Amino acid sequence: MDVWNDIFTAQLTIAGHTIAWREVVGNGFGLASAILGMRRKVWAWPVGIVGNLLLFTVFMGVWFSNPQEHSLFGQAARQVFFILTSVYGWWAWNRSRKGRAKGAPAITPRWATAHERTTYLISAVVLVVLSQWVFAQVGAGWPAPRWYYWTDAWIFVGSMLATYAMARGWVDFWLVWIAVDLVGVPLLWHSGYYPSAILFMVYGAFVIWGFVVWKKAARVEAPTGGGPSLAEPERSLTP
Repeated sequence: MDVWNDIFTAQLTIAGHTIAWREVVGNGFGLASAILGMRRKVWAWPVGIVGNLLLFTVFMGVWFSNPQEHSLFGQAARQVFFILTSVYGWWAWNRSRKGRAKGAPAITPRWATAHERTTYLISAVVLVVLSQWVFAQVGAGWPAPRWYYWTDAWIFVGSMLATYAMARGWVDFWLVWIAVDLVGVPLLWHSGYYPSAILFMVYGAFVIWGFVVWKKAARVEAPTGGGPSLAEPERSLTP
């Protein structure tokens, strides 16, 4: 038990800042999951779940012993949603992969339809307004300014939306991640979560690359558009 406790509480110091190794390792799993997701590999989901579990313990500083002074409830709550959505994405991508050629991508990307896009944008606005109010009522454990709750709410909601869109195979999810990164980097840095902030910066460049890859795949593999993002198993063209 002492060994596991030592591993769980292990810390390192960078430029005078103390950081939990859990934050570094959890973000490493997150980056690995993003790379696998870009390549449309089913392993993206279980790898991501491991990172989510580690990062939940990081951001819920009120429950766990962390070097940072602040708990980010929105960041912690989104890890829970990530896990739930990842279970769905894992199931959906596995189902889509059945019948495809060995080594082929698990899904065929597509853009969300106009109806789908309108629905998720309206839902995002409503959820951000609701979430920032809830976060403000709960409090941050320190005298946080009002903008803090709005930014934390958007990161929470935007991350939920992006993960769900990825599970559905929508190219849109990369654009949502860009919007999350633009808000997430300043908030994480301000709160002292430097590894996460740096990883979000790396995500920014990676997400642009992923967007280009998925956009091309959507055009080449489903040129007519509007088809199901989780494509039906491929059928052989030979008799």
